[in-house]
Amino acid sequence: MDAVESSKVSDGIDAPLWMFWKRRRYTVVAMAFLGYFNVYSLRVNLSVAIVAMTEIREVVHPNGTVGFERDFDWSSSVQGYVLSSFFYGYVFTQVLGGYLSNKFGGTNVFGVGIGATAFLTLLTPVLARQGAGWLIAVRVLEGAFEGVTFPCGHAMWSVWAPPSERSRISSIAFTGAFAGTVVAMTLSGVLAASWGWESVFYFFGALACLWYTAWLLMVRKSPEHDYRMSKQEKDFIMVTSGRQEEDSDGVKHPWLAMLTSKPVIAMSIASIVEDWGYYTLLTGLPTFLKTVLNFDLQESGVLSALPYLAMGVLLSLSGYLADWFQIRGYLNTTQVRKYFTCGAFLGQLVCMMVGALVLSPTPTILCVTIAVGLGGVAWCGYLLNPLDLSPISSGVLMGISNGFAAISGVISPIVTGYVTTNNTEDEWRIVFYIAVGMYIIGTLVYWFWASGELQPWSIEATQQLCQPPNESNHTKSIDSKQV
Repeated sequence: MDAVESSKVSDGIDAPLWMFWKRRRYTVVAMAFLGYFNVYSLRVNLSVAIVAMTEIREVVHPNGTVGFERDFDWSSSVQGYVLSSFFYGYVFTQVLGGYLSNKFGGTNVFGVGIGATAFLTLLTPVLARQGAGWLIAVRVLEGAFEGVTFPCGHAMWSVWAPPSERSRISSIAFTGAFAGTVVAMTLSGVLAASWGWESVFYFFGALACLWYTAWLLMVRKSPEHDYRMSKQEKDFIMVTSGRQEEDSDGVKHPWLAMLTSKPVIAMSIASIVEDWGYYTLLTGLPTFLKTVLNFDLQESGVLSALPYLAMGVLLSLSGYLADWFQIRGYLNTTQVRKYFTCGAFLGQLVCMMVGALVLSPTPTILCVTIAVGLGGVAWCGYLLNPLDLSPISSGVLMGISNGFAAISGVISPIVTGYVTTNNTEDEWRIVFYIAVGMYIIGTLVYWFWASGELQPWSIEATQQLCQPPNESNHTKSIDSKQV
């Protein structure tokens, strides 16, 4: 059932959608929003904290002499490895996250991934004192546990979200990532300046542990397992999504067909491109603002958060627009995915180019804010594609594309670290130009290869799943008894 047809079916609940507590599926969305808030606050806090960890401070000794010191004497290249280490683990658990979601339930794996990351974050200050190697090791483990969260998200929405609400539900939940980025970047600078860089990890680690406790108490594997859900809402989700009871447990994913599918390749390349620009700025923007544009630590944290605030707002608006265009019949799914993704990429490359050429505080910050913000529009294109191409394999597909995209998280901070050894304006221009080139590639590939249609290999996998087990053997058994 497509988005237009499912929009005509009622969930039987007499309350507007904004009253999320009236609908169990939106309670899950609200908790997932907070989950992604923690996912990104745990991921990005180091980007601000590392500025405090490595800054040179003036110290007045008891004898009256003035000296300089810093907690960690790391070069820019070492800092690049530290910032990118998260993605060493992140890249290897993407597909695994999709597979485990099918087997154990997206909500269960999602919660464990964040809970484990929270615990490791609490250990970060102690391990960082032991040396850069220990910090890199704990960040690799954090990345491995967080790597399952986005594939789990798609697996969750394939069972919790009716087709007519998938864009808005996904965008609401994913907006939590940018809320977490904004709060973490803003608050990390304040925490580091007031109570030391260690407080950044203790605060956000404890916050995520509290969320995990609430998640265990409030959220279940699927509508079938949620005893708080009304029968009307459950039937609405099951009928509109065309699902059968527990029909994801026995999925046999067509691996070769998925990996050689042009729409999957286009989706993966779009993920790589968007993540390159995103993580380049996510990990490097605080340093760029401090060293090139001469903002202090707290100002860097606040200004670094602005682009992600814009991205969160645009993501929420784009999610509603994407559903609205489809429900009204103005655009089909393929057109929505292409227009949103490619339009965003074109806007981003223009902003990055202008920002690099000007490279002065106000216009550059404005361009960077718009460029990152447009990523929220792109997310309503390529990032939701797995739910279009194959709902039953959406978690695995998300794992494939996000796994390739995580390579950007590994490489871009390292490239930035080597390019900006002296933190000059010309060096940072090169960083911006590389991102521009990536956006050009992403626009061309996605426009020509992307699709929003259910793929033939997914239809075959669904038909095999729905076929009663040992149907032929059962028939033979009956015939032999009759004889």
